[in-house]
Amino acid sequence: MPCKILVIEDEEHINELICINLETAGYEPVPFFDGDALFSHLQEIPAPSYDLALLDVMLPGKDGFELLPELQAQQIPVIFLTARGDLHSKVKGLTDGAEDYIVKPFEMLELLVRVEKVLSRFQKKVEDCYRIRDVEIFPKERIVQKAGTVIPFKPMEFDCLLLLVRYKNIALSREQLLQMLWGVEFDGETRTIDVHVGRIRKKLGFQDVIKTVPRIGYRLEDRPEEEMPSPAASHMTDQAAAPSTDTPEESP
Repeated sequence: MPCKILVIEDEEHINELICINLETAGYEPVPFFDGDALFSHLQEIPAPSYDLALLDVMLPGKDGFELLPELQAQQIPVIFLTARGDLHSKVKGLTDGAEDYIVKPFEMLELLVRVEKVLSRFQKKVEDCYRIRDVEIFPKERIVQKAGTVIPFKPMEFDCLLLLVRYKNIALSREQLLQMLWGVEFDGETRTIDVHVGRIRKKLGFQDVIKTVPRIGYRLEDRPEEEMPSPAASHMTDQAAAPSTDTPEESP
């Protein structure tokens, strides 16, 4: 059952973009655009009914700081997601009990990583096995099986596959993959990612599962093509909500 995440954001295009990316990543987003509406909703539901809340500060009606204790009373962890980037607001949000504080504009991938981290701290999303078609990936054991047969993977190949699977349906740039794999800014040749992806495709028969996204990197698809969002929708920041002008996806 997917984690239910409240998205409390009054700007419709930003709210919609966040919800699209959360849904693409396998979560169940529930949008709210007004602080008073959320407050009324919280009084009517049992606790806890949601796994996480993404909360703007500046809202019509009750603001985010007023809503924080109401969400905490429902045992819902909170990530502030706001344009208020001054030190006083950050300190207030975190000392009042928010789990994280993200300032707009932000990268969607960064948001998804932070969401996953908070959910894992609250043990809301524990994946013992990821399944893509006839492939099973066991993160703890670092084992990959295809149709029940163990497929040998080198450590970096396994880590690369796991990142693509954890953030399935999201376009990841080569630079992002390198940074997440090595934990530092990478200032060298990105071809190493192409080599790893090529080996993963060959070992698992994932030529049509791991897509090349022109001028960006790669995306692992795990649902019908007609349901997929555009590469732009899964790679934009909330500052740039206009459709991308990228050309259609091509095979590598």
